[in-house]
Amino acid sequence: MSKKKPRRPAAVTPTSPCPCGREATYRDCCGACHQGRAAAPTAERLMRSRYSAFVVGDAGYLLRTWHPTTRPAGLEFVSGQRWTGLEILGTTGGSAFHSEGTVEFRAHYTLQGHAESQYENSRFVREDGRWVYVDALPAA
Repeated sequence: MSKKKPRRPAAVTPTSPCPCGREATYRDCCGACHQGRAAAPTAERLMRSRYSAFVVGDAGYLLRTWHPTTRPAGLEFVSGQRWTGLEILGTTGGSAFHSEGTVEFRAHYTLQGHAESQYENSRFVREDGRWVYVDALPAA
């Protein structure tokens, strides 16, 4: 019996379902944030748009939405890593009425044929009216 190789997901197009899991096309959802046509209105939406940026390989967006005190000089994506799904596990604050918020999530991916996931509870703040990613909170 032969083992099947994991299928590479189709490229994300403007009319594809958004990788973040919301019921919208990529163009109308996270693509609008990536292209600067919209700003994420909540910390959760910023988290979703950042996940989608990993899916489509948009390092520029990830860096632009990272707080300047914790932003790295650059980003390199892991070769062969394919992001396959996002679960939002919980949020605190992060609405239009807050200046801080957290988003707890699990991002699923495959790497070298193995299904894996990354868990994080991310901290976000509003900087000049826009949500930005600060860092991951330490595990409890």
